[in-house]
Amino acid sequence: MACASCSTKDGSPKGCKNNGTCGTDSCNKLTVFDWLANMSLPNGEKPFDWVEVRYKNGRKNYYKNTENLTLSIGDIVATQAQSGHDIGMVTLTGELVRVQMKRKNISETPEELLKIYRKASQKDIDIWQTARDKEEPMKVRARQFAIDLKLQMKISDIEFQGDASKATFYYTAEERVDFRELIKVFAREFRTRIEMKQVGFRQEASRLGGIGSCGRELCCSTWLTDFRSVSTSAARYQQLSLNPQKLAGQCGKLKCCLNYELDSYLDALKSFPKTDIKLKTEKGTAVCQKTDIFKGHMWYAYEGEWMNWHKITTEQANEIIEANKKNKPIASLEEYASELVEDTKTEFENVVGQDSLTRFDSPKPNNKRKNNRRKPNQKPNQRTNQGGQGNQANKKATPKNKPNPNNRNKNSNNKRKPKPQNSKNAEK
Repeated sequence: MACASCSTKDGSPKGCKNNGTCGTDSCNKLTVFDWLANMSLPNGEKPFDWVEVRYKNGRKNYYKNTENLTLSIGDIVATQAQSGHDIGMVTLTGELVRVQMKRKNISETPEELLKIYRKASQKDIDIWQTARDKEEPMKVRARQFAIDLKLQMKISDIEFQGDASKATFYYTAEERVDFRELIKVFAREFRTRIEMKQVGFRQEASRLGGIGSCGRELCCSTWLTDFRSVSTSAARYQQLSLNPQKLAGQCGKLKCCLNYELDSYLDALKSFPKTDIKLKTEKGTAVCQKTDIFKGHMWYAYEGEWMNWHKITTEQANEIIEANKKNKPIASLEEYASELVEDTKTEFENVVGQDSLTRFDSPKPNNKRKNNRRKPNQKPNQRTNQGGQGNQANKKATPKNKPNPNNRNKNSNNKRKPKPQNSKNAEK
């Protein structure tokens, strides 16, 4: 989804002309659709006076509109900060803000009430844009300072406050880092107040964004707000290959999407017996080798005959286990596996009406080209025999029409007479 300024023209994208402040808020991350915007309030009800404001990289906060300003989605406002003011964009107003605050457990009567001062003036926007332009070159220099001090940390992003009075450095680190000397270097070089904030690897990926292995934008940078813990047991339940390169996301941790369908797999596995339970038969003891959650099948193999697998259903496996508990042995697994033998031959209909679907299955004839090139010491009437086309070259060349000695006179009389010469040539 994109706003009107990002639309394509003549096949080439124009790009965002609003620099992240479009009125529709459709180019930004973690957007919320206001589905209550066209609905009017009941008589006597006052509109909800809290507003959702978004900052850089999806950071959001909720402020009370104490000044009764007329605000709409896309307005740039100056908001209260710990020191000074900050500049953000209104992303949600009305009753839907109440729903979001309840969802995030934010009280409507907090101890410290954050306010919206005013709509941002052009001077406020110019200072804000100038500060944001400094963030990228400052991040490059900050990373070099951290490398020079040999600190095991990575500075992932920098965010200036709206009035350019403070810069927040977001970093990731696997262990505790002593960055007191680094803050002194930053304060001396950048001439502003410094705040260091450590974020996790998942939060770093959500702030930076990117494209996942599925070909879509990362869930954490578009709609996912809560990061639940993901363990390797989620991959085992779904019978996925425990390959860290395939299971890890852009953040280096296990993918969040491993939890999406985990509950469905757990519900389906309730009807399956445990794979460590062995089936005892008169032929031998069978051990589970493989399960198919979607079709409800299980494969067992006898001890010592690991190459021969027998497919049975989950109901049959549970039936055999109950029989083993009652000391009622069964003959073999072949009796149950024979019931699952199906005719895998599929007949395809010729929907085209003229071509056969198996026309590519028949092998092509091996038609090799004959090499009729003459060898340098070969007579014109002698040809090489290549490609296995018989032994005709070894046979003697014989004329097709052999003359008959009895018909010599006839043949002599039938010889073609010479053409008469022209009159001019005769006189000469």
